[in-house]
Amino acid sequence: MSRIAALIFAALLSLPSYADQVVARKSQLYEVKNTEIFTIESKVLGRKYDIYIKVPSGYFDDENRKTSYPVLYLNDAPHTFKVATGVTHFRSMNKAIVVGIDFAHGENGQFSRVRDLTPERDASWVKYTTGGAPDYLQFIQQELIPFVEDNYRADPARRILSGHSLGGSFGAWVLLTQPELFSSYILTSPSLWYKDDLIFDFEEEYAKQHQSLNANLFVATGSLETMENGMRNDMVDDHRRFLKRLRSRNYQGLNIQEEVVIGTDHESTFPVGLTKGLRWIYQDLW
Repeated sequence: MSRIAALIFAALLSLPSYADQVVARKSQLYEVKNTEIFTIESKVLGRKYDIYIKVPSGYFDDENRKTSYPVLYLNDAPHTFKVATGVTHFRSMNKAIVVGIDFAHGENGQFSRVRDLTPERDASWVKYTTGGAPDYLQFIQQELIPFVEDNYRADPARRILSGHSLGGSFGAWVLLTQPELFSSYILTSPSLWYKDDLIFDFEEEYAKQHQSLNANLFVATGSLETMENGMRNDMVDDHRRFLKRLRSRNYQGLNIQEEVVIGTDHESTFPVGLTKGLRWIYQDLW
């Protein structure tokens, strides 16, 4: 072995192995800054829910001590909160407190969400309990929102509700039953087909009694969410029919922005829709 080769070999031996470095890195858990997790034991529901909360950067700075912030409320937190913390990482989007609602303690996530996010019982769903949305909304209104607004500098006039799939149809139902609870709604891939297009019946009832609907509404559905692409329902057609119906009413105070997102399916529309919805709400309205 040449002298140069021997020196190189000795230097390599003195370095920690790549495997050692990887093991060291894996031992450190990744944390999202400015986040906390609370557990709320709901008296309304008789169940416990973990609540994930992230505040914007600068929230604790002295110059922002009197600043109040919009609050973005999310269902399906194990998925949506992770996406939302990424979306709101950059300065232009980092303007709201993010609140994610996890599934009920000790329950399968799909069981929990199907019950909580559906407004009426549907007997055809034999595997799941349905129709728990009225009680779930009561929990949000009477327990969750007061907790957030009592403990954070949250602006009650700027609440945003975002939901995906059944969470999106839940948001549409809230819009048509208690629209004043939130000022803005971001609905992605909403399951408007639930119980034979039940949401259209809620809209019909709302229209009989109201001429105004004071809310900002952003709806996004993926262009691939059609029966031709393997979906059980044509969610693009549902999207278009629902917004056509809303626009035909000429509700006073209703601002609508919507998009059929080219190239996304049911699983991939949420990050795009949430990003575009927040951008529209922040830049065009606030």
